[in-house]
Amino acid sequence: MTAVALPPSPRTRVRRVAELASYEQAALYAILDAAYLCHIAFRDDKGSHCIPTACWRIDGHLYIHGSNGSRMLKQLVNDTDVCVTITHLDGLVLARSAFNHTMNYRSAMVYGQFDKVSDIGQQHAAMDALMEKLAPGRLAQVRGGSAKEYAATTVLRIALDECAVKQRKGGPLDDAGDMAHVVWTGELPFTHSRGAAIADALNTSALPAYAAAWSTESA
Repeated sequence: MTAVALPPSPRTRVRRVAELASYEQAALYAILDAAYLCHIAFRDDKGSHCIPTACWRIDGHLYIHGSNGSRMLKQLVNDTDVCVTITHLDGLVLARSAFNHTMNYRSAMVYGQFDKVSDIGQQHAAMDALMEKLAPGRLAQVRGGSAKEYAATTVLRIALDECAVKQRKGGPLDDAGDMAHVVWTGELPFTHSRGAAIADALNTSALPAYAAAWSTESA
């Protein structure tokens, strides 16, 4: 498969430790698809904000949703410039010098403006995709959203056209002058694990396959 490039813009070109940057679409998509949560930074007449919210990707867009009454969503539909961030922490890196300690991570930043998904068919498709991401196969088992629920919900999406990706892995990079210092060095991995499904106290149904498989799949 041919790699798809993400040409950097003046604000997405990584300058600090530039060798950790990636400008490939596949790297961006992998980071976004592994996330359930993003943080959205924006500014309104009350100041600057950074708010966490659920997110999911469909093709070349990242989607979010919420109540029509949400202060953030009301602001984002007004052509507000935003920066959306997602970070996965993979470990701590311990070096010989206190100032050379670092972390291993995968991170993405998305710049641009959100568009409102107004078409009801596209709204349904977007919300169905979220349910499929959360629990594949569950959509066929639950009650779908009602017209009233959809009318009270705002669905937004942002194009993945201007993005920055930065990733680090591996051990410490010690300065030559520190190599004689005797101290343990290496990595302290940080992994995301999934626990066994816990049934609700009022549940009366058998454990579905997607819930049974939850603890056996990688996070």
